[in-house]
Amino acid sequence: MMTPARAAAALLLGFGLAGCVTGTDPVALPEGQIDAPGVDLEGEAVDGVAVGHRLLAAGEYELAIKSFNRAAVARGAIDAEILASLGSANLGLGRLGQAETLLRRAVARDDAQPEDWNNLGVVLMEAGKLAEAELVFKRAFALDNGESVAIRDNLRLALAKSENSATNRVQTDDYKLVRRGSSDFLIRQTP
Repeated sequence: MMTPARAAAALLLGFGLAGCVTGTDPVALPEGQIDAPGVDLEGEAVDGVAVGHRLLAAGEYELAIKSFNRAAVARGAIDAEILASLGSANLGLGRLGQAETLLRRAVARDDAQPEDWNNLGVVLMEAGKLAEAELVFKRAFALDNGESVAIRDNLRLALAKSENSATNRVQTDDYKLVRRGSSDFLIRQTP
């Protein structure tokens, strides 16, 4: 005679095995194939820069750097967009020296964007180079025709901070970087 516990175990085992019937599994592999399908070598690859920007937005800065590097290899050259993106990823990691070098190289190119100048200004502010940051933000503001709120706010903050530093050197303000968009940073004062 079967005990109630054994009957319940047998019933559960029966229900569990019912889902293992061959041919009804929607993700079943073709007969003879034991591994997942491989990579479609004829398919189109996703642009490494687009992937890198998604990774930046997700806060995955190391992976973004790898993606931007792969994109540079695929393009055969490093343009201002890739340099600025690498600089933004390094800025997100707190590597101010590397970010500054990359962003300076990006803004030296003809195809540099106002956001690249803005991000260089953010790096300079973080590094304590207020006078140069102010000039860089002014350049970004002029290139953008004053349309970007983030650049305008950063310029205002740089101007206010440089005015305060001349009159009150003891006061220490705490600021933090806030990401806006794919690779645009804004400096905000912490409450």
